[in-house]
Amino acid sequence: MILDATDRQLINLYQRELPVCERPYEEMSRQLGIGEEDVIERLQSLQEQQVLSRVGPVFEHSKAGASLLAAVAAPDDQIDLVAAQINCAPGVNHNYAREHTYNLWFVMTAADEDTLQERLDELEHQLALPMLRLPMIEGYHIDLSFDIDWEALP
Repeated sequence: MILDATDRQLINLYQRELPVCERPYEEMSRQLGIGEEDVIERLQSLQEQQVLSRVGPVFEHSKAGASLLAAVAAPDDQIDLVAAQINCAPGVNHNYAREHTYNLWFVMTAADEDTLQERLDELEHQLALPMLRLPMIEGYHIDLSFDIDWEALP
């Protein structure tokens, strides 16, 4: 895979501080001196090539509503079925299997704490499985960006 100077600039400029506006890709295109469609196509290509895993904002969840990490202990022979049920629940944005008694873990979000608890109660009732609820006690910011030494890469 070969990244041209514009790809490299796109990666360097927007690991942090994506424009917060109605048309972020248009703003990015102005800053890069290319078309908006070109920015979108480049980002899609970089994701397809697995250079980028995700394009999107990271925000302080507590300022955007309520969220909670939860887990259920699904029978091994029903794990796919239970995972599909969890994925259909409103507000679920992560769902992954773990090697543990509680083998399906997911994050659920809602506009407020009451709605979140109602959704969790409803899902627990639907699944007929005990649910482990793990509210965040303290948040930590982890900066996942890094400086890239393009000259050192092959």
